[in-house]
Amino acid sequence: MNKALSPSLYYTLIVSLGGFIFGFDASVIAGANGFIDAEFNLSDWQQGFVVSSPTLGALIAMLFAGGVSDAIGRRKALILVAFLYLLSSVGSALAPNFELLVLSRFIGGIAFCSLIIAPLYISEISAPENRGKMVSVNQLNIVFGFALSYFTNYYLLQLSNSGAGWVAEWGIDTHLWRYMLGLEVIPAALWFGLLFTIPRSPRWLVLKGQNKEAEQVINRLFDKAQASALVEDIASSLKEKSWPFRERLGFLKAKAMRFPLMVGIIIAIAQQITGINVIFFYAPTIFEQSGVGTNAAFMQAVWIGLVNVAFTVVAMLTIDRWGRKPLLLIGLTGVVISMSICTYGFKQATYQVQQTAISEIQLDAPSVAIKLTSLSNDTYYSDVEFKRALKTALTSEEYDTYQQPLLTSSINMNAPLVLFGIIAFVASFAMSLGPVMWAMLAEIFPNQTRALAISLVGMVNSLTSFLVQVIFPWELANLGAAATFAIYGGFALVSLILVAKFFPETKGRTLEEITKEFEQCA
Repeated sequence: MNKALSPSLYYTLIVSLGGFIFGFDASVIAGANGFIDAEFNLSDWQQGFVVSSPTLGALIAMLFAGGVSDAIGRRKALILVAFLYLLSSVGSALAPNFELLVLSRFIGGIAFCSLIIAPLYISEISAPENRGKMVSVNQLNIVFGFALSYFTNYYLLQLSNSGAGWVAEWGIDTHLWRYMLGLEVIPAALWFGLLFTIPRSPRWLVLKGQNKEAEQVINRLFDKAQASALVEDIASSLKEKSWPFRERLGFLKAKAMRFPLMVGIIIAIAQQITGINVIFFYAPTIFEQSGVGTNAAFMQAVWIGLVNVAFTVVAMLTIDRWGRKPLLLIGLTGVVISMSICTYGFKQATYQVQQTAISEIQLDAPSVAIKLTSLSNDTYYSDVEFKRALKTALTSEEYDTYQQPLLTSSINMNAPLVLFGIIAFVASFAMSLGPVMWAMLAEIFPNQTRALAISLVGMVNSLTSFLVQVIFPWELANLGAAATFAIYGGFALVSLILVAKFFPETKGRTLEEITKEFEQCA
């Protein structure tokens, strides 16, 4: 490891711990959602808001994240974010009702603006030849967070069913979802402390006219000759020591910003509209929909986490060698194919109420069993049709209680095919849209407007994510799984065409060189 890489990597690892917390926070709800629904008796829309409320918080935070990080610096902004994660995890674990749970998760969503501040900081302390790889460390930590949340959810689920005395004494069996959400306190507290040890961003220091401190920081990252030249290059690209906020905001409208903003907005929408967060947040629900049962669904969600980590590593190893655009083209092609596989798998499924399921329900609810008997002779050719028949036969309360186990026992489908499709989708995303988006956003905007531009694009990304998540439960209930995956596959195909037509390559160049090239494209 060379001298230019070692200090940058050390600070990158600290900053990217926020990515780990984001990944854990965003996906831990996948395991907790069903238990929250059971405790608070939520509607489909309320379930959607429990999952998507952090994204709504992120949407609002993205409006201000760039301005705040420019005003107080990247380091102070990250410290504030870490505190919000800490506050959110405590509030979520202790929430006595649906409203306070949504509020606590909304606060955590405000902290999701670390998704733009962390790559921004990392790109500003990294050498050009390693920048893509360094920014991808943040994405790797995000997927580590995803994977660990699946492991902890699965472990806590098994623990809650173990019958151990201490499990009951600690209330793990009765407050399972609270333990799932509360575990986030540990990494959030650790990150909060470590952030006080990192230096301020050298490019932000130059933006504020503090060239001497900027050179001192760069001396810790590079050799002295590189440091002096880099400070001059940064200062030259900024034209002035410090641009007033209003001027930087106005520059976003400049002709030179049209092309990078177009590229940024396309990739920001593409990353979310292909449905990745639906897969992460609702993984157990989707697998239960394929008829594998709750425990198996949690275990298969663990496999998603492992595949996500493995293919993010693939992206890290190739992003500075192959380039950003080739990874996007390969990954989006894989997303289109995998979504087609999932669509086919659910489209071929049939549903029929089994006598064994009726017999099991007979023990607890004879009246429900009698109602279901009338459905046992019929075969249904879509999950929507089957759910509609259940809703007609059962009361609302009975439907909420028995819908999921009946769906699991009644479905006849190629579950391994659907599992393969989802895992292939995660692999394709993890080696492309996941890490490449944040690497490109940190590269394509000029120094003086980088934070504000990334903030704007991040807001678009969060808005898309929020809409996808909040609509998904309704979509699954009313359009069905096959149509839902077909829609995501269609969006992926459109994204593939746009990337092939418009996207530039940015590997191996300084941020200032990229800015000059984009100005020529304007």
